[in-house]
Amino acid sequence: MELRQVRYFVAVAEELHFGRAAARLHIVQPTVSQQIRRLEREFGLELFDRTTRTVTLTAAGQTFLTHAQALLRAERAATEAMSALQAEQETTLRVGTTVGLGLRLDALLTALTERAPQLMVELVSADRATRLQQVRDGELDAAFIRGPDHSPGLELLPLWTDVLVAALPAGHPLAAGQGVALADLAGLPLRIAPRDAHPQLVDAVVHACRVAGFDPVMGAAFTTDQDTLAAIAAGRPSWTVYFASQAAIQPAPRIAFRPFTGPAPALQTNLAVRPGPPSRRLAAFLDACNSLGTSGVTRGRAGAAPGPAVKGDLGRD
Repeated sequence: MELRQVRYFVAVAEELHFGRAAARLHIVQPTVSQQIRRLEREFGLELFDRTTRTVTLTAAGQTFLTHAQALLRAERAATEAMSALQAEQETTLRVGTTVGLGLRLDALLTALTERAPQLMVELVSADRATRLQQVRDGELDAAFIRGPDHSPGLELLPLWTDVLVAALPAGHPLAAGQGVALADLAGLPLRIAPRDAHPQLVDAVVHACRVAGFDPVMGAAFTTDQDTLAAIAAGRPSWTVYFASQAAIQPAPRIAFRPFTGPAPALQTNLAVRPGPPSRRLAAFLDACNSLGTSGVTRGRAGAAPGPAVKGDLGRD
């Protein structure tokens, strides 16, 4: 039994006329008659009594009509549910995030709201490899990625360079000035993520330290913002690094965030997307990126779409 046969049966049962049923269905009458006959053969029962003048339902036809109408109602409900889901997906932008976007992310979402006020933005926290794979699979529209990356099947669009700042105990002598020289930190343990968790960040900081003339003394690993900053503020003097955009909004009253007075370690932030023309929702996001003076995001991707309420949270690489 096929749904089209059920649909044809219901039309004939309601019209009690094959010609009118065919006109209602926008098909020719022989097709309706043929499919009803197939349905009857499948059931082994006559559904209609036919004469040259009248068409009436048999007892079997009356019984089947109730179930056929229920089938068509279920089909409509399923179709409406899928249409609603598709509409939701078309107005939901899913973006993989990384730590330290800070005020930049807020500025992007504000720009996106101005361009696409009906778009819902879902921020997805996952490790770097998972974010990239989810973009490839179409589960994410895009993902923020820091540092260089060989990502087959994806485009990496350069957005901006994120400069790192030092986080020190507020009472430490090195925090007294407006900035700090990287070389002056040589004697303090560095608290940073394990390299296997964030190789791009660790390599950038270690390289900057070596350019400044020393290899950093590694202290305890960076765990969470709360615990690490509390340990730096209250324990043995140590330091860590924060992206400047994150430091600007990080609550830490006993921590001093200081820019480096010489060349500062920095990381490029990219947006990983699938190759090819973007969806309307992604085009609106790329346009918002471009409006903030980022580079490399237009490349045939201009456009506008509906835009954002936000759900989700940020995650570390």
